[in-house]
Amino acid sequence: MEAQTFLAELAKIYPRHRMLAQPAELAPYESDALTAFRAKPRAVVLPESAAEIIETVRLCHRAEVPFVARGSGTSLSGGSLPIQDGLVIGLNRLNRILRLDPQERLAVVEPGVINLDVSKAAAPYNLYYAPDPSSQSICTIGGNVAFNSGGAHCLKYGMTSNHILAIKAVLPDGEVVEFGSESLEGVGPDLIGLFVGSEGLFGIALEITVRLLPKPELYRTVLAAYDSLGAAGNAVAMVVASGLLPGAMEIMDKLAIEAAEAAVHAGYPREAAALLIVELEGETTQVEAEFTKLLEVIQESGTYEVRVAQNEDERLRIWKGRKSAFSAVGRLSPDYIVNDGVVPRGKLGHALSEIERLGAAYNIRVANVFHAGDGNLHPLILYDGREPGALERAEALAGEILRLCIGLGGSITGEHGIGMEKRDYLPEMFSETDLAVMKDIRHALDPLELSNRGKMFPGGEAPALHAHGPHPLERAGRISRE
Repeated sequence: MEAQTFLAELAKIYPRHRMLAQPAELAPYESDALTAFRAKPRAVVLPESAAEIIETVRLCHRAEVPFVARGSGTSLSGGSLPIQDGLVIGLNRLNRILRLDPQERLAVVEPGVINLDVSKAAAPYNLYYAPDPSSQSICTIGGNVAFNSGGAHCLKYGMTSNHILAIKAVLPDGEVVEFGSESLEGVGPDLIGLFVGSEGLFGIALEITVRLLPKPELYRTVLAAYDSLGAAGNAVAMVVASGLLPGAMEIMDKLAIEAAEAAVHAGYPREAAALLIVELEGETTQVEAEFTKLLEVIQESGTYEVRVAQNEDERLRIWKGRKSAFSAVGRLSPDYIVNDGVVPRGKLGHALSEIERLGAAYNIRVANVFHAGDGNLHPLILYDGREPGALERAEALAGEILRLCIGLGGSITGEHGIGMEKRDYLPEMFSETDLAVMKDIRHALDPLELSNRGKMFPGGEAPALHAHGPHPLERAGRISRE
């Protein structure tokens, strides 16, 4: 179907103000939170109902036009990057909580519902939604499903996949399907597990049924300062080895501390080389007993200062600094790449020391802030894209860190996904057979590769142009723009 014919068909579904096709209208959608990549879509549509999404996907299938679903655009792997000349289906207007059942402890939400809004709606019933990405005040449940988001408390409560009961979705050919049920005990194949984390390759979620949990009776939040990043990493292994299972364990290094202090004035010890945040939560008797043990372990770990939040305000202040870290690093550098590798907890100290060594070797500053409890590293590689060669050096360092994670028995992604950023590293982690099986499953659902085409798997369509110039593979002669 020709471009003008396709746009004319779209115009039958959407009024002018919800169908964007002019250059100035498309500009805000050319990139997601991984701003080093950009691509220009043919159009952006803003549906207000599931019926409009279904009709749009069916039109794309007939016209063989690739599409990408986009929520708030907070993907850090380029996962919601537009497909060149494809269609962006913006889901932010589907932001209704369709049902909240406090007795069954569940909520049925549309994909554009903001993560934090679920907990706000459940709060009067003393319930909340556990997955809490740092961007939870803006990221959407649909995006969380696509990338199986985690957050600070995933150590104890798991990832998004552990909190999704059912999904109603439209597949890339326009078929509407339903996976799962409202029961905690599923039967048959785990189709929820297949769909969650599929990075938009299997279609678009229309309705999502999420689990709600009772709010903990008591929180105990501890902030410990260390004179080295490796010591903080080793402290995590000590806490886990002690038998404790905190709700969250997070680490921030000196650069991340500097950025957070400048942005939100969290009151962190500015001279610390690293901070460890540990939070216990649950029933009062249990938490108080664990708190005594935690303080003993922390003191043995080599910390030089320990602070305990004395009230909810102090607790929220500690967490505000941590959750602001990604955006706050923008105060230190005009550009940065957020890595997302995973290493076994017992190798955290070694991994962090190696990242420090690699940063020095590349003469690039690296701010570390990550989910220490499950070994999910988030090194922020700082660079200035205006400097010739700066982006390429940053990407090379990011690749070294990913290979480090693989070599230590870990993974190239914990929660940000593969997207555009890490797809060339997939073969270094998986065998040819593994990749072939993944592709077979994808093609069974989307033989035309219309849904989020070009993401996750290496090869296929060339990556989008970098925001600061041609892609390095293009300069190396490995891809062509002709």
